[in-house]
Amino acid sequence: QVQLVESGGGLVQFGGSLRLSCAASASIFRLNTMGWYRQAPGKQRELVATITPGESTNYADSVKGRFTISRDNAKNTAYLQMNSLKPEDTAVYYCNTHPYIARFWGQGTQVTVSS
Repeated sequence: QVQLVESGGGLVQFGGSLRLSCAASASIFRLNTMGWYRQAPGKQRELVATITPGESTNYADSVKGRFTISRDNAKNTAYLQMNSLKPEDTAVYYCNTHPYIARFWGQGTQVTVSS
């Protein structure tokens, strides 16, 4: 069964840091570009960052220079290191392939940044 399990969210103050993890089934992780997405209340889900199997990365302009995506192919796990967090980063964060596959959406992990 394909699974994506996100973890690492929480409540953090403005300027703080969090590291999110996404544990994935080997069947979808190793050959796919992985992405981190987020959805804030009342807004559409948006793509935050992507990483290819060869570890090329890309970022949304809103997080460039603050967030770092990485992957450990041996552990089938993707990470999102988030620094200099802002209240506007508050959202539920999800991982999925990129492009995403609808049936792969997990529960996500809540990130709340207080001002």
